[in-house]
Amino acid sequence: MIHEVQSKQLRVIPDSRGRLMEILRCDDEAFTAFGQVYITTTLPDVVKAWHFHKRQTDNFACVQGTIQVALFDARPDSPTYGEINEFFIGVHKPILISVPPGVYHGWKCVGLEEAIIVNIPTKPYDYKNPDEERLDWNDTSIPYDWTKRNG
Repeated sequence: MIHEVQSKQLRVIPDSRGRLMEILRCDDEAFTAFGQVYITTTLPDVVKAWHFHKRQTDNFACVQGTIQVALFDARPDSPTYGEINEFFIGVHKPILISVPPGVYHGWKCVGLEEAIIVNIPTKPYDYKNPDEERLDWNDTSIPYDWTKRNG
């Protein structure tokens, strides 16, 4: 696992009315601060990548659909510099992923329906000075291939 990245299997509690799933609690190991909560969606076969933050940690979970998440450690002083992590998360595998500053991340919707992702970053979005560094999804400086792999 990339240094300082955390993941947590989420607990789904079903009953006769539906289900409840806690995503992030203030007493979780991954919790450091609250900035805001938002959802983002991704359509099937679309890649949303690459970006990283200098100041904030992203804490996200996919609550509908399935996404292929990739992380790349771009921090030269990190013991896992240059490493890649890959996760498949979604409604059938509910996991929270906590991505620290300096780690590029992105995902691809690999399901047949639009994916809905809930993000709880540690800082609110600053419209005047966004905390975001971006690369194209297919930038070759990150050694990751988003193409589907059948096995």
